[in-house]
Amino acid sequence: MEWISRTLDELGYVSRGRSRHRPRDAAHLYDGPYPFVQTGDIKHAGLYLTEYSQTYSEAGLKQSRMWPAGTLCITIAANIAETSILGIEACFPDSVIGFIPDKERADTRFLKYLFDAALQRRFKQFTQGAAQDNLSQAKLLSLKLLVPPLAEQTRIASVLAAYDDLIENNRRRIQLLEQAARLLYKEWFVRLRFPGHEGVKVKDGVPEGWERKRLSELCTDIRESIDPKTLPPETAYLGLEHIPRRSITLRDWGTATKIGSSKFKFTEGDILFGKIRPYFHKVGFTLVGGITSSDAIVIRATNRLFYHYVLFLLSSDEFVALASKTVREGSKMPRADWKFLLKSEFNRPAKAVLELFNNSMKPICAQLKSLALHNQQLTIARDLLLPRLMGGEK
Repeated sequence: MEWISRTLDELGYVSRGRSRHRPRDAAHLYDGPYPFVQTGDIKHAGLYLTEYSQTYSEAGLKQSRMWPAGTLCITIAANIAETSILGIEACFPDSVIGFIPDKERADTRFLKYLFDAALQRRFKQFTQGAAQDNLSQAKLLSLKLLVPPLAEQTRIASVLAAYDDLIENNRRRIQLLEQAARLLYKEWFVRLRFPGHEGVKVKDGVPEGWERKRLSELCTDIRESIDPKTLPPETAYLGLEHIPRRSITLRDWGTATKIGSSKFKFTEGDILFGKIRPYFHKVGFTLVGGITSSDAIVIRATNRLFYHYVLFLLSSDEFVALASKTVREGSKMPRADWKFLLKSEFNRPAKAVLELFNNSMKPICAQLKSLALHNQQLTIARDLLLPRLMGGEK
């Protein structure tokens, strides 16, 4: 079948998102019921976007616009030419282009994959030499897209979407496993309903057999600085941008290629903690060894018995709230006071309780790792197919 050159606006409706209010960070615009999708949410989404880090209030919605589910989101600033399809109704700012397909001419999934396979590199050429990456709507609409008839678009998209469906199923399983683990941590160590709690006396919030200990007695930070140039280029690089919010499974990473400044080294299983606000919710365990940004703290338990307890303690809402209180206001990059946190006291549960918790968490963390690595394999397989199915472009 013949593939024809089309512009994006010949395949459907194209327009920029809207965020009219200045200043954009005005508090009254946020924390309402309306999903507000930003460029980072799009970058970290899969085929469909259903999760978001911010919401608009009624005032926020009034100065923006609600886009329907099925809209293709294309970033034109910060993270250039990243794409995802809205799985929900949502607002987004003018750093995002929205595309609603003409159902007789375009399959949204096909266009999303076309961007991923062949167009991101071309779009980024527009921004070379600019002080800040950006891509205007005019530049986007000037590009010609080589597309087949609709039936062929749908066939190709369905083949690729099968991989993304498996990836999404694994991602949901990861979410459910993490949710179950967090609930168990909260039940045992926040509500103090651990096994056998009925027969244990509690005084000043500390059960018998437990102790109050400084965080430094439970874990320590590792500051092994290393020059990335001395490492193989395929060495894993895990920066704050790779750490998902509210997930303890650090399943994404880049490579040490083109990383210039010194970084901290970590080994498989180390815990990373994002020390810059608003990234305190970015905490998790590593699946491989590698290097990380100096904006993250590499943490190891002082005793393997404490490992899972420390992991969930550092990612708990209570610890995040405490870390937020240690930040000095007025700084461009507000950081948690790690030295203060190390001196802060927390419960150290009895050995028997910690052993039971480890026995529960080990298989869960092993499954989280297995699912995350399986998703990497699926992603690699899908990306190998992309250029072949998209007209042979490489």
